[in-house]
Amino acid sequence: MKIYVVGGAVRDELLGLPVQDHDYVVVGATPEDMLAQGFRPVGKDFPVFLHPDTQEEYALARTERKTAPGYKGFVFHTDSAVTLEQDLARRDLTINAIAKGEDGVLVDPYDGRGDIGRRVFRHVSDAFIEDPVRILRLARFAARFPDFTVAPETNALMQKMVAAGEVDALVPERVWQELARGMMEQTPSRMFNVLRECGALARILPELDALWGVPQPARYHPEVDTGVHVMMVLDYAAGRSYSLGVRFAALMHDLGKGTTPPELWPSHHGHEGRSVELVQGICDRLKVPNDCRDLAVITAREHGNVGRAFELRPATIVNLLARCDGFRKPERFHDMLQASECDRRGRTGFEDVAFPQLDYLMGALKAAQGVDAGAIAARYREQPQRIPEAILAARTEAVAEYAAAAA
Repeated sequence: MKIYVVGGAVRDELLGLPVQDHDYVVVGATPEDMLAQGFRPVGKDFPVFLHPDTQEEYALARTERKTAPGYKGFVFHTDSAVTLEQDLARRDLTINAIAKGEDGVLVDPYDGRGDIGRRVFRHVSDAFIEDPVRILRLARFAARFPDFTVAPETNALMQKMVAAGEVDALVPERVWQELARGMMEQTPSRMFNVLRECGALARILPELDALWGVPQPARYHPEVDTGVHVMMVLDYAAGRSYSLGVRFAALMHDLGKGTTPPELWPSHHGHEGRSVELVQGICDRLKVPNDCRDLAVITAREHGNVGRAFELRPATIVNLLARCDGFRKPERFHDMLQASECDRRGRTGFEDVAFPQLDYLMGALKAAQGVDAGAIAARYREQPQRIPEAILAARTEAVAEYAAAAA
């Protein structure tokens, strides 16, 4: 019985990065051997055990065989005769197929160390083609390690998987899980560019894929291409360490531009409303959590109004606050303003431009919140139908005074 550290822990140590979690493979053991040493079984599809003291996962060395489409169609085989090399052969990328023995010696049958040095993502074997989740994982790794490139033969293999319909078999929850994790990496645009290069983005998020090649007015968007702009917006959000909700809203905010008739380019009048419909469709399809969905919807709908904040009349600002449910959810309103800031600064040459709209609109919200709605309601107790109008008028006056003082 031999125990090895495998996968990401070995990879990250070789890259000089902090190691978060350890995965272990056990060679030459049976489930009975593990139980006898106090390990607790937790695996459903194959034997995985928790260490009695550390609670870390130890998996028996195994092989696998594809039996059905998708990422769940596998049969696993484990016994004490399965070798470490056979176990490593079933892994996705060479950089993840390195093991470290208890004596510190590395076992690297597929030259993962060489690919780490070359900064290349390369599949271990053609078995990569059997699991479509590996496309998403590789793309996510590209967001985490932006200086790595995809080996041409691996990209060709992923294109083959897309053409065979393997990506279409992915369950929505798993797609969202991988996309969400990738969006939280340091350069999330790399994930979407990798997915686009192999054709997977057109299958997973066709609404997003449609943005590349769609021009915008160069006066406001020196980068011109809408797809490029959205990636810059997303990376700006990541660079500011903004939340997943803000990053997702940044990704979704301009989807409607992909449906603008080409004869109207580079103008995109009304794209906000079309964006809202597309965002809602994506969120329904991928089962996106409600908080991310709601923030993306109001950002898609309102980012243009936020950009014009100083041109809006006080009554229009109060209506904006109400539409966004800002009085009940001021934190979400602030997040929407952050996503709108990313839209403004995610443009070539605009990275450091001022964005006073955020503080201005948060100040307007604070001014409107200062209105005592309860006192107004008491004043109109005998005429309850006038209460909403009176509260609206008071909030509008408060915002008007704030705007005058801020001018």
